Amino acid sequence: MGKRLRKPVKKDKDFADKIIKILSQSANKAFNYKQIAAKLELDDTQSRNQIIKDLKILAAQKKIVESEPGKYLIKAASKEYYEGKIDMTGRKTAYFVCPDLEEDIFIPTNNLNHALDKDVVKVYVYNRRKGRREEGEVIEVIERNKTDFVGVIDIQKNFAFVSTANPKMYTDIFIPKDKIGEAEQGDVVLVHIEDWPARADSPFGKVVKVLGKPGEHDTEIHAILAEYGLPAEFPIEVETYAQKIDTSITKEEIAKRRDMRDTLTFTIDPKDAKDFDDALSFKILENGHYEIGIHIADVSHYLEEGTILDDEAYQRATSVYLVDRVVPMLPEVLSNFACSLRPNEEKFTFSAVFEINEKAQVINQWFGRTVIYSDQRFAYDEAQYIIETKDNTIPVETSITGSSYKVSDNIVAATLKMDELAKILRRKRMNEGAISFDKVEVKFNLDQEGEPEGVYFKISKDANHLIEEFMLLANRKVAEYIGKQKKTFVYRIHDEPNEDKLIAMQTVISKFGYKIDFRNKGDISKSLNNLLAEVVGKKEQNLIDTLTIRSMSKAKYSTDNIGHYGLAFEYYTHFTSPIRRYPDVMVHRLLQFYLDGGKSADEETYETKCLHSSTMEGLATNAERDSIKYMQVKYMQNHQDEEFLGVISGVTEWGIYVEIIQNKCEGMVRIRDIKEDYYTFDEKQYALVGATSNNILQLGDEIFVKVKNADLVKKQLDFNFLRRNE
Repeated sequence: MGKRLRKPVKKDKDFADKIIKILSQSANKAFNYKQIAAKLELDDTQSRNQIIKDLKILAAQKKIVESEPGKYLIKAASKEYYEGKIDMTGRKTAYFVCPDLEEDIFIPTNNLNHALDKDVVKVYVYNRRKGRREEGEVIEVIERNKTDFVGVIDIQKNFAFVSTANPKMYTDIFIPKDKIGEAEQGDVVLVHIEDWPARADSPFGKVVKVLGKPGEHDTEIHAILAEYGLPAEFPIEVETYAQKIDTSITKEEIAKRRDMRDTLTFTIDPKDAKDFDDALSFKILENGHYEIGIHIADVSHYLEEGTILDDEAYQRATSVYLVDRVVPMLPEVLSNFACSLRPNEEKFTFSAVFEINEKAQVINQWFGRTVIYSDQRFAYDEAQYIIETKDNTIPVETSITGSSYKVSDNIVAATLKMDELAKILRRKRMNEGAISFDKVEVKFNLDQEGEPEGVYFKISKDANHLIEEFMLLANRKVAEYIGKQKKTFVYRIHDEPNEDKLIAMQTVISKFGYKIDFRNKGDISKSLNNLLAEVVGKKEQNLIDTLTIRSMSKAKYSTDNIGHYGLAFEYYTHFTSPIRRYPDVMVHRLLQFYLDGGKSADEETYETKCLHSSTMEGLATNAERDSIKYMQVKYMQNHQDEEFLGVISGVTEWGIYVEIIQNKCEGMVRIRDIKEDYYTFDEKQYALVGATSNNILQLGDEIFVKVKNADLVKKQLDFNFLRRNE
């Protein structure tokens, strides 16, 4: 990085924006030019003259009012001022998003006035000029979305700058010499913005933590966590507290619970799972019905409210699943041991036990605390083998133990019956309008150093659906049980899809010959299911799966139950994963409180906790996505000399996005790098068109590419266009 010669102070052409801000903050008070100059800490004649000039211009523009000679007020509060959020575009411009406005307002670079992405701001909206889009100006930053950023430090003689890889962070951060800390030139650092003086071009910050050298594996993973404010480790006092918890299975505690240790019980999880937070039990009743228990780790038994351990779990709100590691919500002594439903161990659980008939209808239900004994631990592949073959001998190639072994006939029979019932439950859900999201997940085979050796795809099969359906049943029935009592509860809600996004999606998928039926809500969900089924195994599957998910509203936690559109459930909650999700802990506590006869809990308290949990879930999802992008770039670094067949997954005015078919890695071919012709972007066709040849590059076209650049820090891939796949 070249040395910067500029200082972090700019020469103001005028003070109009600052005057507006000062007057807006004291809407009923009149100011003269001397008072405004004092507020801006300016005492030179040139600046004062400029303030006088700007006051007259603003008054002529009717943005302010001269209430008495030489004294000015902000124009009376009107619909021109709004509060909302900034949405940066990545091109140093932004849009202002406000629920009170019909459309988002464009904010040019010079009108941002120190606002950053997702900040809560007050904006002045200019009257629309004929033929021009509506524009706004940030008058005040009310609340910063974030003040901590990750970037690379460039140290000068008397100061430093930190530049971030985030395309929406349009400025670097100025670091005074005495706040550089232990950082060395070129280090990846976490910085905290302390101030942004009115006349400064860049915010002022300090180095909080040195993360390491760019491109190093641990540095980049820790940088991802730090970027989203997620912790990499537990505070020592929390670890110490957790180690002292009594995790023994005592007779006194067993006596308070329903004892289900003699009921056939097993777990089915990914082969590399370390925490098993759910188990299933199976028993045939005398009347021919089936008793199926969904047993969930009783985390709330160990996690007492008001302790430092509970405070830490609440702040984290979720475990974070990065490509090469899990950052758990709970310390290992609980997540991997005391609360993990490991085979051949007695465990305390919170259970939903159902009497179910042959038609998978729930005849009776029971909720409460239990003690169980897991007879068997299965990986999904092992359970899938039983479902497909009905064989009780797990072969070496499927076994997680490394050798073949026999499973009891009882477990085989239970697995097959539960699979049968799960399929009935799934069919019923789909018939009622649930959306079938079975998006292919990209996974990596890593060596001991965390280097990617290969890519594989995780696909849901019958064994996955078996677990999914019974977890959904427990979640739905717990929510229904409390919901019908009209008591405060934590729901997992999912609104109907955004019609504008579906219409935009229709434009894209029509290029592949698909369409969505918009006649009514039922037709939309049926149409989306048909679409998702139709694209399975096709080159455009990942693109259309992704577009469909993006068209959906985001699921979130709330005390206000509006139902779950994607699952087609009137009542739904998260009860089944308290080891990794704090809302499930809240659900367990509320359920037990109500089982004990408690009155409705305080709604406002729980709504605040729901909002926090949803926010943290979003940050964790972004971190997980970034870690996959990072690993994809790292994988492609080792394959720079190879040709890959890809499908065009996006078209923009600056180039085309290409997703490699064999590994789902996505990168960009910039328009200037397509040498066969001079291409321009045709917005109507959503395509690039060659000026001489009239050749078209559009969504879904297959082309061959080669890696041009793999940037680990920015997590970006650039491809060279080679040729079409004729």
